[in-house]
Amino acid sequence: MKPLSKSRFKLGLECPNKLFFTSKTAYANQSADDSFLQALAKGGFQVEALARLHYPEGAFIDTKNYEYDLAVNLTKSQLEKDSISIYEAAIAYEGLFIRTDILSKKGNHIKLIEVKAKSFDPNDEHLFIGKRGGINSGWKPYLFDLAFQKYVAQKAYPEFTFEAFLLMADKTKTAKVDGLNQLFRIPKEGNPRTDATTSITSISEIGESVLSEINVDSIINKIIANEYPYFDNLSFEESIHLFKDAYQNDNYLNWPTKFGNCKGCQFKTTLEQEAEGLKSGFKYCFKKQHGWKSIDFEKSNAFEIWNFRGKNLVEENRLLMSELTADDINIKLEAGRLSASERQWIQIEKAQQDDNTIFVLKDDLKEEMNSWQYPLHFIDFETSTVALPFTKGRKPYEQVAFQFSNHQLNKDGSIEHKSEYINNTPGEFPNFEFARALQKSLSNDQGTIFRFAAHENTIVNAIISQLSSSTELDKVELITFLKSISTATKDNTDQWTGNRSMIDLNKVVKDYYYNPITKGSNSIKAVLPASLYSSSFLQEKYSKPINEINVGSTNFNTDIIWLQKKNAEILNPYKMLPPLFDGWSTFDLDNTISELDGIADGGAALTAYAKLQYVDMDVNEREEITKALLKYCELDTLAMVMIYEHFKYDLIN
Repeated sequence: MKPLSKSRFKLGLECPNKLFFTSKTAYANQSADDSFLQALAKGGFQVEALARLHYPEGAFIDTKNYEYDLAVNLTKSQLEKDSISIYEAAIAYEGLFIRTDILSKKGNHIKLIEVKAKSFDPNDEHLFIGKRGGINSGWKPYLFDLAFQKYVAQKAYPEFTFEAFLLMADKTKTAKVDGLNQLFRIPKEGNPRTDATTSITSISEIGESVLSEINVDSIINKIIANEYPYFDNLSFEESIHLFKDAYQNDNYLNWPTKFGNCKGCQFKTTLEQEAEGLKSGFKYCFKKQHGWKSIDFEKSNAFEIWNFRGKNLVEENRLLMSELTADDINIKLEAGRLSASERQWIQIEKAQQDDNTIFVLKDDLKEEMNSWQYPLHFIDFETSTVALPFTKGRKPYEQVAFQFSNHQLNKDGSIEHKSEYINNTPGEFPNFEFARALQKSLSNDQGTIFRFAAHENTIVNAIISQLSSSTELDKVELITFLKSISTATKDNTDQWTGNRSMIDLNKVVKDYYYNPITKGSNSIKAVLPASLYSSSFLQEKYSKPINEINVGSTNFNTDIIWLQKKNAEILNPYKMLPPLFDGWSTFDLDNTISELDGIADGGAALTAYAKLQYVDMDVNEREEITKALLKYCELDTLAMVMIYEHFKYDLIN
């Protein structure tokens, strides 16, 4: 009999219907299943390895995922000892199964310690429980996960007392040594959870851990006692039994669909997966609960609407665009720009009318563009946040800027890949050299600088803060430059707006332009192919090799043609990039990693950078990944140039 594990319990909390689709090879699953990628992207394997040093010389229950009985029996033997720490302890009770990150037993008292690659401020009195008395949504899955562990453990071993803890990166702590995260590495073909190597045997060797333990037992007890219910109509214990019975008996629970859950459902199929014969759990639910026919899934629906909250459309079974009215949006107009609600209604109207023409506030866009000064600079940063700091004095999850690209568009229309920067050296903190390279790249003129979304401005703010507390000899000069190209974030006590503060091209798109081909997405990876599809100028220009159209490049052959077609369909340029990992296109990797918490665009680059940092590899492989990263970043800034050209030559002239 297959047990209900804690991962299946958490899946049931997301949506009980998902238990019917999980583990079935017939159904597509878009979740980031690759533990290697997840561990790299989030730094979880490093946090876990350091956490084990808090409980040294523990017994590791090293078994395969499916070896339930073996793992349980090995754990039971270890628990016969009076004092023991166990990693990956396995406990089962009446069809329920858990594995704990760390279990520490002294006498009859056991600590259950869940290790998370997540940061927290121990001084935050509302960290877990909000001001209104409920569990903060960001922590809810983690706390219910731990409650499930305690419930199973206490049922299996009533003779022991259990106490629940989280062990995480502490925002108030700083690394006491350089190269902390380089002490935990992965063999090239290794699994981060089982094969990570550790260069130290004691926390005393690094001065102090940047992890801290926090007792959450009182919250866990209240969850088990149903004082913090997850579902209004289901107690904690009832949910366990319901999920277990449904999962083990292969029952579809027919749980009412919810807009947010269905929008992000991982059991949807891509066109390629459908062609391979994979089934869609999303379609199963909507056929069963909403009476959708096969043709309805081909129609535009409310899940595509940008930034839409859903109202009561699921309950009313009005999810197709054709069924929506202006009353569903509550349109509020704003002078000189598209409001969010107006943009949503334009998307709905165009879908209803099967209209793929572009909507543009031509005069307002033209006025905005006329304020820009040549040469135009289009920049993109690739960054990472690491749980274990690179250098002494740094805190967990500080921003690390390891790469940028700068395309320059001159007044005569010529395009230069003006400069780039990348740091691929393991263990180095690159931010200050990054800032110097950026200053050198942008200080030769007063041209307008563009970014795409808020990320670059956030990173510049972070580097300014890091420089302020540094001993760099040129920090005043660097801070002055960085402030000149940025705007202070709202939480910054020192407010400024630079005279060349970067223009957010993503905001320009949202304020003045809607292209139905994007289906509501404002990601550059959606706006670029939509622009190519809609722009006669781009189609004419970029169907030629770049050396014939006065477009310079640092990383691509001069005969590359960016607009290519397959079966009359324009190819997404991002799908033409070399893979950063075997079996993963850059496009697919970005989509996969973006599903993880806290990661937006740039997931592919972040993961590749992590691989350069923590995985032992030869020089050739390191060089190949570096070359792929340089191409990835260069295309991001060229994409911004193309979007600008689309606006200039197709829309405002």
